[in-house]
Amino acid sequence: MQQAGGDVQGGTDPPAGSLASERIAIVGRLAGMSRRDAQRLIRQAGASLADAPDAATTLVVLGEQDAPADPRSTAASFEPAARMAYESGTLAIIGESQLWQQLGLVEREHDAQQLYTPPMLARLAGAEVSTIRRWHGRGWLVATREVRRLPYFAFEEVATARRIQELLTAGMSPAAIGKALAALARKLPQVKRPLAELSIVVQGKQLLVRQEGGLIEAGGQLRFDFDAADEADDSSLDIRPLDAVLQFDPRVEPPLTPDDLLYTAGQLEDQGDLRAAADAYRASLVAGGPRAETNFLLAETLYRLGELPAARERYYMAIELDEDYVEARLNLGCVLAELGEHELAVSAFEGALTFHDDYEDAHYHLARTLDTLGRADQAGRHWERFLELAPGSPWADEARERLEQ
Repeated sequence: MQQAGGDVQGGTDPPAGSLASERIAIVGRLAGMSRRDAQRLIRQAGASLADAPDAATTLVVLGEQDAPADPRSTAASFEPAARMAYESGTLAIIGESQLWQQLGLVEREHDAQQLYTPPMLARLAGAEVSTIRRWHGRGWLVATREVRRLPYFAFEEVATARRIQELLTAGMSPAAIGKALAALARKLPQVKRPLAELSIVVQGKQLLVRQEGGLIEAGGQLRFDFDAADEADDSSLDIRPLDAVLQFDPRVEPPLTPDDLLYTAGQLEDQGDLRAAADAYRASLVAGGPRAETNFLLAETLYRLGELPAARERYYMAIELDEDYVEARLNLGCVLAELGEHELAVSAFEGALTFHDDYEDAHYHLARTLDTLGRADQAGRHWERFLELAPGSPWADEARERLEQ
C-alpha cells in the first residue's frame, strides 16, 4: 500500500498550486476524508473531475485504503487510452497525501493542518473511541500534537487505525499484534512506524511484510508464530480474577501496583469484559489514590456499560482533579445530553471551549445541543466554527446540512 506522504511514480509530480490545469480521477477509497468532500475541494481549486481515468485525465489520485505498492499495477487496469497517457508521461499517479498537499491541507514538510480528535478517528476507523485511546497509549497511533490532554492525529493515522482494525478482524489478538510489532522493531530498526510504513498482510495468525520480492518469511526473512506468541503473551499477562486482586495476601504474592491494574483493565477491555475492566479501574484508584486519567477511563467504561449516571459522576471527578481536562468536559456534556439535561450539557461544552476554543468536537456537540433547545442562531455560529476547524470531519456533511436548513 502506498503510505501517506510517499511519492508514487509515473508521469510528473505537479508543482504546488497547479491543480487548476488538471483533470483528476480518484481511484480507490480515501482515508483522509469522504470522496464527496475531496471532489468539492478539487472543484474549488479549479480542477475538473473524471469518473475514471481516460485519455484526457492528467492526474490520478490513489486512495490510501486501496493503493498498491507499485503504481504500474494500477495503470495496467486503466482503459487503453489512459494507459498510453501514463506511459507517455502526460498522466501522473500520486498518493492521496500528495493531493492534500496540492490542496493546501498538508504542508510539504508534512505538518498536518487538518487533524482528527479521537472521536473523529474512531468514526473513520470503525472502532470505539476507548479503543483508539488504548492504541494511542500503546504507541500504535502517534498524535501530531496534544492540547490539554487531548491528542490530535494527522490523516495518516486514519489509515494506520484502519490497518489495526483489519488485523483484529483477521483474527489477531491485541497481544499478538504488540508482540509482532516489537519483533519488527528489532528486526527492522530503521522502520519507525511498521503499521504506517510497511505493507502488512495476515495469513492465518501470521503477520507478514510484503515487499517487491514477495512476502518476508523465515530464513533471513520475517515470519512469526502467532499461536506461540498468543500462548506466551497470555502466560505473561498478570490478569487475575478481581476478587484475587482486591483480596490478595501480601505474604504470598506482591500486590499489583496502580499501573499494573490499569494495564490489566486495558487487557480486559480488549477481551470485551467491561465489567471486570471497570472493577480493575476502581481497584487502581483504591491502590493509587484519585487520578484524573483513571477516573476518565472508568467513566468511559461505565458509559459503554450503559451506566450513564455513574459515568457522569466519574467525569465530574476527573474534572475536579484536573479542571482543564477538556475531553472529560466534552464527554460529560455528551452524557448530560443523553440524560436529557441539555442546559447542563451546554455548560459542559462551553466549559471545554473556555479552555480550548479550537476544540472542534466541542463546537459540534454544542451546536447539536443548541439546536435541540431551539436556539438555532447560537447553534449556527458553532456549526460554522466547526466547519472552519474540521472541513474533512466525518460529521462535516451534517454541519453543512444544518446550516442550509
